[in-house]
Amino acid sequence: MSAAQELPPVSLKDQVSAAEWQTRVDLAACYRLIALHGWDDLIFTHISAKIPGVDEFLINPFGLMFHEITASSLVKIDLAGNKLMDSPYEINPAGYTIHSAVHEVRHDVACVVHIHTPAGIAVSAQKQGLLPLSQQSLFVLSSLAYHGYEGVALNHDEKARLQADLGDKNFMILPNHGLLTASSSIADTFLMMFTLQRACEAQVMAQSGGAELIHIPQQILDGAKAMVAGVMKSPQGMGGSLAWPALLRKLDQQMPGYAN
Repeated sequence: MSAAQELPPVSLKDQVSAAEWQTRVDLAACYRLIALHGWDDLIFTHISAKIPGVDEFLINPFGLMFHEITASSLVKIDLAGNKLMDSPYEINPAGYTIHSAVHEVRHDVACVVHIHTPAGIAVSAQKQGLLPLSQQSLFVLSSLAYHGYEGVALNHDEKARLQADLGDKNFMILPNHGLLTASSSIADTFLMMFTLQRACEAQVMAQSGGAELIHIPQQILDGAKAMVAGVMKSPQGMGGSLAWPALLRKLDQQMPGYAN
């Protein structure tokens, strides 16, 4: 029987710490929210979350759709990719490469979201990348990196180059590939991806109209960069903690079961 056909494992709530369980619940919710917004790509993208206090992180069970993922089905691995608890599921090798690269060097990062949406891929394939066309783009451009395409991320040698390209940024566009966000909480990382995805959608739609485009002036971009830097250092961060309870209420109504 394949992993995709097996029943989800029994609840791990009593087998892990309270901090790990809360991370599992929030990460499973994040997977479901990605599915709810239509940003999933069958089983082929990934989100990870670091377990507080240890160099271990959680990632999706390879073979499950995002709307199927639960807190207990998430796979716990170390930075070398070793499974740390019994699980019927394997992990996506490309997902391990990308996420372990970030978690190895960015100790401020609790969560990494990577998606392949049509709008994100479309903008990633444009030579100029993300343009300053929307208010959403202001937040992204204040902390945006690019990492050139090297093929499917199976070569571990790529990790050092991805790490160098990401630096201390929170948003990344991977040309010909997709989008990535990384931040200090699952809620903020999801909100950042919502902002990046919305900026890409707005750009593609604006370009499709054929009219001359209005770029946001550089002085406003410069001011936004300073403003966002201040926001990121504040206790509220990007504001994900404000939106997260509402997002969970929506998820409980439309796609419950993630906290199992």
